[in-house]
Amino acid sequence: MTSRRNFLASAALFATGTLLVPSALAAPPKRYLGVQLYTVREAMAKDPAGTLAQLAKIGYNSVEGATYTGSQQFYGSSPAAFAALLKQNGLVMPSSHYLLGEAQQNGSPTKGTLLHDWDRAVDDAAVAGIKYMVCAYLLDSERGTLDHYKFVAEQLNKAGERSRKAGIQLCYHNHDFEFEAQNGQLPYDLLLATDPKLVQMEMDLYWVTKAGHDPLVLFKQHPGRFPLWHVKDMDKVAPHSFTEVGSGSIDFKKIFAQAKLAGLKYFFVEQDVTPGSPFDSVRQSLAYIRQNLR
Repeated sequence: MTSRRNFLASAALFATGTLLVPSALAAPPKRYLGVQLYTVREAMAKDPAGTLAQLAKIGYNSVEGATYTGSQQFYGSSPAAFAALLKQNGLVMPSSHYLLGEAQQNGSPTKGTLLHDWDRAVDDAAVAGIKYMVCAYLLDSERGTLDHYKFVAEQLNKAGERSRKAGIQLCYHNHDFEFEAQNGQLPYDLLLATDPKLVQMEMDLYWVTKAGHDPLVLFKQHPGRFPLWHVKDMDKVAPHSFTEVGSGSIDFKKIFAQAKLAGLKYFFVEQDVTPGSPFDSVRQSLAYIRQNLR
């Protein structure tokens, strides 16, 4: 994340009768280096504690969750227990993923989704220290016509109103199907027509680019609407799959230069498929970010 301009604090130098040392005034805000836990999903399923410790050792200090829906637990732990595990490893989880919940599993509603038992999901998120609850994905049966996307937008507004009461911002995470035009209109535009106070966006830079759109154009059209990013690179050769950050075709330097315009607060490295160990891939991605993205 880009560094912020150092704030002026001369008026506060003597507020408590103590002169602040120059080094304290010049200290930059903490930079959050995040990873989506879906990238290491198999390891998290087997050994959450060991996996979080390994990510922290690599150099990440924040994570984004992906498992609450359907289990109403965070990787097999209660919200409080998982928050303690994160703290033990020097990590925070400012964001976590959820499903809409319109599609059923084995004929029953999926709990912990926007449409089913959302109140408990919000309460549990607050206990876990989550600041952003993200609608992660629309299943095939949850997409459909433009009218159905309008229904989805209505549900997002309702869920966002509930989460806002708990001090949590709802976001929507895109893939590429939201950019498939219907009657000359993009479903993504309907989702962007939600109330910005209730629904903001987590931009997946890979999927926006794969869909043939420019993240910078969206930033200019909707400034401040994208507080979360998935930093995911696209291979230069067909079929243009996922690759380590800095190894592909996405110009992250150009994108990160517009972080303030986008409203970026947190970003998370994500690589859905890796050629070898996902830990090797996220280590390589982090090295590029540290060396090239400010």
